[in-house]
Amino acid sequence: MPLLGHAWLLGQALFSEGEMRLGVGTSLSLIVWLTALIYWLASFRQRLEGLQVLIYALAASTVLASLVLPSGKPLTHTHLGLFRVHLLLSLLSYSLFTIASLQALLMAAMERRLHGASLPFFLQHLPPLLSLETLLFRILGLGFFLLTLSLASGMFFSEELFGKPLQFTHKVIFGISSWIIFASLLLGRWLWGWRGRVALRWTLSGFLALVLAYLGTKFVLEVLLHR
Repeated sequence: MPLLGHAWLLGQALFSEGEMRLGVGTSLSLIVWLTALIYWLASFRQRLEGLQVLIYALAASTVLASLVLPSGKPLTHTHLGLFRVHLLLSLLSYSLFTIASLQALLMAAMERRLHGASLPFFLQHLPPLLSLETLLFRILGLGFFLLTLSLASGMFFSEELFGKPLQFTHKVIFGISSWIIFASLLLGRWLWGWRGRVALRWTLSGFLALVLAYLGTKFVLEVLLHR
């Protein structure tokens, strides 16, 4: 099973030299592995064949990324329960928003194809757009809930270690920005019925801010600045 093989390779990269290392490559690989796992579990209730193609292709590419990119410094504070909770919540929210963003891209492709040529084979087995849109907002709602808990636990963790709940680093600023974007999208859906291209644009914008918050920051520090 590809998921098990990916998990084994990921474990070797994460716990090399007996310490947990979460560099940009292993972070990306772990997030995508969780994305694939969540999709696989959810597929027992909802088949999304087109999404499967994208997720598994992304998973294969991130396995290579974890081998090529720096492994990063050993993580500190891993013995603290609050840190573990914060890390788990962050990874799960990233994974759900990854699924939502991939689905948004598929929906955009379907919408363009509906007004033109016939759908390619891997898009023909997807549910109707309205069903996909309903599912998209369910995923976004759950991802937003986990992101909120992640930011809250991060504030408690920062308060416990540094004596202040927020340190305005690039990671924190982009993280809060993504929270505001997703909160605005869900509020717009509830109050004004946002849908279609408006919802897709907000989804991808929020995901981009989330990527910049963590993976973008780690890429700059580890790959460009070698810190």
